[in-house]
Amino acid sequence: MDIALVSLALSLLGALAALILKGQARVITTALIGVAACLGAFGAAIGVLTSGQSVSFHSALLLPLSGVDLTLDPLGAIFVAVTSLVGVASCIYYIGYARGESGSRLTMSMFMLFLFSLLLVPMSSSVMTWMFAWELMALSSMLLITTEHRHHTAARQAALWYGVMTQLGAASILLGFLIMAAPAHGQTFSLLELHASGLSSLERSAAFVLCLIGFSSKAGAVPLHVWLPKAHPEAPSPISALMSGSMVALGIYGIIRVGETLLGGGALWWWMVVSSLGVMSALFGALHATTSTDIKRLLAYSTIDVMGLVLLGVGAAGALAVTGHHEVAHLAMVAALLLIVAHSAFKGCLFLAAGAIERSTGTRNLDQLGGLLSRIPFTALLFAVATLSVMAIPLFSGFSSEWLLFEGLLGGFVSHNSATSIAMLVSVIALALTGGLTAIAFVKAFGIAFLGQPRSINAAEAMEVAPSMRVAMFILCVPSLVLGLAPGSVLPLLNRASNTGLHFHSSSPLARSTSLILLSSRGSMEPLLILGIALTTSLALWGVLAKIARRDVRRVASWSSGRDVLTPRMQYTATSFAEPLQRVFVDVLRPDNDLDVTHESESRYYEQHLAFLNRVDDTIESSIYQPLINAVRRAGTTALRVQNGSIHRYLALGFIALLVVLVVLA
Repeated sequence: MDIALVSLALSLLGALAALILKGQARVITTALIGVAACLGAFGAAIGVLTSGQSVSFHSALLLPLSGVDLTLDPLGAIFVAVTSLVGVASCIYYIGYARGESGSRLTMSMFMLFLFSLLLVPMSSSVMTWMFAWELMALSSMLLITTEHRHHTAARQAALWYGVMTQLGAASILLGFLIMAAPAHGQTFSLLELHASGLSSLERSAAFVLCLIGFSSKAGAVPLHVWLPKAHPEAPSPISALMSGSMVALGIYGIIRVGETLLGGGALWWWMVVSSLGVMSALFGALHATTSTDIKRLLAYSTIDVMGLVLLGVGAAGALAVTGHHEVAHLAMVAALLLIVAHSAFKGCLFLAAGAIERSTGTRNLDQLGGLLSRIPFTALLFAVATLSVMAIPLFSGFSSEWLLFEGLLGGFVSHNSATSIAMLVSVIALALTGGLTAIAFVKAFGIAFLGQPRSINAAEAMEVAPSMRVAMFILCVPSLVLGLAPGSVLPLLNRASNTGLHFHSSSPLARSTSLILLSSRGSMEPLLILGIALTTSLALWGVLAKIARRDVRRVASWSSGRDVLTPRMQYTATSFAEPLQRVFVDVLRPDNDLDVTHESESRYYEQHLAFLNRVDDTIESSIYQPLINAVRRAGTTALRVQNGSIHRYLALGFIALLVVLVVLA
């Protein structure tokens, strides 16, 4: 625990250094302190995962009344390791990224406090310590979203949405903890777990539902996701990487910690609800990602999509554990944790690459990009690796984790409970459909941004970003390759985390190997064998193509359809690429299309200018949240009429309120 405490102290030291130092020295010093803190936390997490032994710390001096309670167990260690990995890359990235307001004293200090809170949450082992870390995480990240508010007015609205949703979620979590703490006469997690049996069935369910609401809002689960596609595009790119790669994963951690550890598994319908949230989130996020033209907004919806798949795994694990199928439940939980680790790497890399694209071209709009493969090849290569991972292409981390999740869901059909079997079937269908939609979204993202010809002057003149930013992206690319080629190398660590997260202990359903081999069936996935076949096939094709190339062949540019002349206006745009899919899902997406025609002054039969507007708003926001906001505003306007300045009216209202209280108490 000493190393973990030193890491937390270094994070606070970095926040202090950011307030004292000046200029580039502030950025470099703060970033290096952050790297040291993350490396220390990563070492502590790996030590716990390797030994399987939890470490604890208590001090009555740090927080008033309650003190600080910290415990790092294998489940929490997974999330500390994930945060540390993305944190190292984000700190290094900041050295080349920070300029202007993004490198100010306040921004750098909040960045280190945000990193501190992300490391503290998985270590917290009491209600007060947890809520302190959770609220610090919310406050620091909300301030970081507003970093560019002077230049981007949307940042203010995004921070407002995020602040409201995160505070409502925190209030819900606190109420759930209070219900659990009542019979325990204490607030440490060990007491809550010990006295959970003293709660009635209604109290246990109420506590779980309240915590589920709060944690789901942080994880970006539909319909509590509305803050996420607003906040991620407006935050600085290293902050977006931490929010997507680490912060949203802590929502999943909270669901597992409360539902499985503190409340001991609970009822079957709990996990049916979790699975339902997963299905809605996966499909909704993937569908909106296919229609987004803002690259960071696309990545934000993709985060909702992947967290939906993680919720599928967690829900399946909980449901199968309740019905007594412990081995399959263990497999589903391992799959969910592996997907969290893989997502932190490839989505962190994608957000950092999106920041590099924006820094190079001055825009995030895919319709204004193109041809970047020849201008920024290193960034394009790293973006391609992360894209292949999120698309679950074999030999990359996304495929390994989703294959294991697929096997876990299929294994759920052993349950004789009809509700569980139906839930597994729906989850498998959602996983397959989500995979197809994700492939469409990221083929569009890479193809429109990097291939073809530039659609703007800035895209044509783009240059590679600073070396530190490229190093940071490369750091997060490495796990995508390692987990894709040797996913079995991390399974012993994930097995220990899964046994800690579930309310029972089960032997590993997977054989010890660098590959994924299921013990209970003949299912296996051999990435190195796939790599060998792929290399052999590629060499054979290369030989054939080399012979063909010796002949007199006509060479044309890619995507030119054989034309000798190709202009940027003849290429696909992100909008046109997604248009057929919009037609298919028009009732769900409800796109807003408008064509503005300006005619020549001499004749109305000749067009001078054509402007096509295509906008796809969040259907849940427009159909649920906006009417609710409008109703609250109307109620507030009506309430203003009561305040007319009359002391007699105020006294009368106070008297009526007193009568109501007396009647209720009587």
